[in-house]
Amino acid sequence: QVQLVESGGGLVQAGGSLRLSCAASGASLSRYIVAWFRQAPGKEREFVAARWRDGNGKFADAVKGRFTISRDNVKNTVYLQMGDLNPEDTAVYYCAADSGIIFSELRNERQYDFWGQGTQVTVSS
Repeated sequence: QVQLVESGGGLVQAGGSLRLSCAASGASLSRYIVAWFRQAPGKEREFVAARWRDGNGKFADAVKGRFTISRDNVKNTVYLQMGDLNPEDTAVYYCAADSGIIFSELRNERQYDFWGQGTQVTVSS
């Protein structure tokens, strides 16, 4: 089984950038679909981005054009590069992985079996 650890969160001013990392151990991430979700205070967890099997990123409308997702196979790590951040991006960000995701369920958090502990991102105005 794969274990996931997120890092890279922090406090940033509006308009700034952050890069989140999701480091995996126990298995190669090349076998998994890896996605990022986030949960803001008082809100449900929502899909942010995922890297599909063809290597292309899929993004929530709220972050499209501002966030990118990539994978480093040597480091067994998936990155979420976040740009032009705004206060609405403030949340705990989680990475999740699963080997059996089908495309239509990519945004469904219940389909992911493996989760990291989350990293806090706070964007000040």
